[in-house]
Amino acid sequence: MQLEMTESPNTVLQQRFSVWTLTAMVVGSMVGAGIFSLPQTFARETGPFGAMIAWAIAGVGMLMLAFVFQTLSLRRPDLDAGIYAYAKAGFGNYLGFLSAVGYWSAALLGNVSYFVLIKSTLGLFFPVFGDGNTITAIVVSSALLWIVHSLILRGVREAAAINTIVTFAKIIPIFLFIVFVAYGFHADVFRANFWGGEEISFRSIASQVRGTMLVTVFVFVGIEGASVYSRYARNRGDVGLATLLGFLGVLCLLVLVTILSYGVMLRPDLAALRNPSMAGVLEAVVGPWGAKFVSFGLLISVAGAYLSWVLLAAEILFTASHNETMPRFLSHENKSGVPSNALWLTNALVQTFLILTLFTQSAFRLALELTSSMILIPYLLVAAYGFKLAWTGESYRNEPASRRVDFTRAAIALVYTAGLVYAAGTKHLLLSAALYGPSTILFFMARMEQRRTVFTPVEKLVFAVVALGAVAAIYGIATGLFVF
Repeated sequence: MQLEMTESPNTVLQQRFSVWTLTAMVVGSMVGAGIFSLPQTFARETGPFGAMIAWAIAGVGMLMLAFVFQTLSLRRPDLDAGIYAYAKAGFGNYLGFLSAVGYWSAALLGNVSYFVLIKSTLGLFFPVFGDGNTITAIVVSSALLWIVHSLILRGVREAAAINTIVTFAKIIPIFLFIVFVAYGFHADVFRANFWGGEEISFRSIASQVRGTMLVTVFVFVGIEGASVYSRYARNRGDVGLATLLGFLGVLCLLVLVTILSYGVMLRPDLAALRNPSMAGVLEAVVGPWGAKFVSFGLLISVAGAYLSWVLLAAEILFTASHNETMPRFLSHENKSGVPSNALWLTNALVQTFLILTLFTQSAFRLALELTSSMILIPYLLVAAYGFKLAWTGESYRNEPASRRVDFTRAAIALVYTAGLVYAAGTKHLLLSAALYGPSTILFFMARMEQRRTVFTPVEKLVFAVVALGAVAAIYGIATGLFVF
């Protein structure tokens, strides 16, 4: 897991990540808080049979999306920070901008939820932290925020190395959880839970599966971690390989944590657990120390995920600015090669949202809702670009077999991501627009700096839809129409 330094044409030192460091970025981004709540979250919706179907659908869909990332990293090695750059290359400046904003917002809001969850977990042992939104919790969270900020300003190389170490540290508690729960697994409990406690019918199972789909998206967010950091890759081919390795490893952990838990406790008891529900499951197997062990693992996991996401958030802003889609000030790097202005903007907004959690009980849930919804459009645009590339045959000269394979994979990924947008519903799309709309001011600034026309005719229509959605969402929040 080595990081190499090579000299660029500008004599500026550029950092190079190995395939294992890139894989750690993927795993570190994906394994955060979500996995620790899976037993309770799935039990509220379905039993083992429905869970297996849900993971099969999500696994195939996200695997196809991972293949799309792999293909695009090889077909378009000239594009850095893939999840944003692919949208821009395929569908123009404004949709590329929206993809960058969506991804950045998901990272930013996810970081807020991580801080609240860390303090909420500590609240189990130190009541002064409450549910993560007390004054003490906010003060401590703020201190941690700016300590990590200072660390990253010293260099991405050091932060990425720490992320690799933390990634291994947080996988160990999850692995041990799987071992202990497998030992305490009871086949009769698993059979009692199998059909979800409802009538055995296609309609019932379909309803159960549908209720889990956004959950599976949330825990897979981060699959693009290597792609976002593609400009640091030692070899562009490593980006796709790291994405696949990280995805398959995390998928195994997610499925095992979910399914094995059904063999320890009955579904109603699982559904009634407080989060992190993995703590309650392990406590049922080994006693009270199990809850403390999982809580400790959660703290490591969330801390590591936060480090990954703050790196990704700053990187996406920097690259978008470097490619003239964001204002120029976001492309500034300090002497350590860190996109410092992008980092300052990201963490200033994280700090703002942390303070806001003092004044509303729904802020944590709202952050989670927005994190999930903001990532859907960027994923859809990546799948659509992969589909477009294979459809037009661009970069596939004399490669008909590869083109057919990539076309099929991209088509499945496109159907899957479009289905997720549909399943999210009007509420989540409007909540996304509430951030996309106001953020468009950054796009205006960038276009004015370049003395270019702000929108094409088609982009004007897209902006009108986004603006109307933003107005509707803000009205819904203000009037209480959207309840969290």
